[in-house]
Amino acid sequence: MSLTVADPRASAAQIAAALVAARRGAWAIEPYPGVMPADLVSAYAVQDEAIAAWPDRVSGWKLGRIPPPHDAAFGAGRLAGPIFARNIWRAGPLPTSFGVIENGFAAVEAEYVFEIGETAPDRDGWTVDAARSLVARVLTGVEIAGSPFAGINDNGPAVTASDFGNNAGLILGETIPDGLDRLMDLRCRMRVDGRVVGVGGAEVIPGGPLDSLAFLLNLLHTRGRRLEAGQLVSTGAATGVHRIHAGQSAEADFGPDGTITCLAVRAEPVT
Repeated sequence: MSLTVADPRASAAQIAAALVAARRGAWAIEPYPGVMPADLVSAYAVQDEAIAAWPDRVSGWKLGRIPPPHDAAFGAGRLAGPIFARNIWRAGPLPTSFGVIENGFAAVEAEYVFEIGETAPDRDGWTVDAARSLVARVLTGVEIAGSPFAGINDNGPAVTASDFGNNAGLILGETIPDGLDRLMDLRCRMRVDGRVVGVGGAEVIPGGPLDSLAFLLNLLHTRGRRLEAGQLVSTGAATGVHRIHAGQSAEADFGPDGTITCLAVRAEPVT
């Protein structure tokens, strides 16, 4: 089933309602449901409306890179989106299944994940050193990128940010011993259907994962939000963004820090 909403005067709330309905119904949406946001302020207005409408609580946040020349045009090198409690899974010995919307967008990303040890003070001016003090531990992870709008990444970072930052879940792996101390030396690779599609590590993330965390803290402050104790931060794609379709499998190999295997299946409606 497809949903089309073409009114160019659609408000942030109307756009958010259409995106949420499509996600909940597990159907693709085409075209984008309204006027595409021209800047990140407008994009986060849509995202905030969608967060309020989604039937779950925010248990974490993802970061995604805004590459040149968009970073200069949009005044930011990253974008953020919520991760909801029911879409966080623990990896096990068997592949973790996750849903993808047919004719929408889906991808897997190997990531380093921070667990926040204490609720962040509500202030701005966060630095890497200050952000580091909030991290209780570092884990391996696979972010599931996903949207009912297939063109989520083809129309600029504001569109990507508007729909939950193109997030559809997070698979958590193992705690990385001495993760903060070893952070910039960590390496990983991603396979889809057994084929290596990306190799990288924490150094691939501009400024490193702690810079992602500092960015998020400052962004949330401007939005009247904060990071809370126990929440998770998926710090950015360490090997790239890798498209995946229902029926395909993926494996994120973090070397001595473990492996996460997962399987894409057709998404079911969300009740």
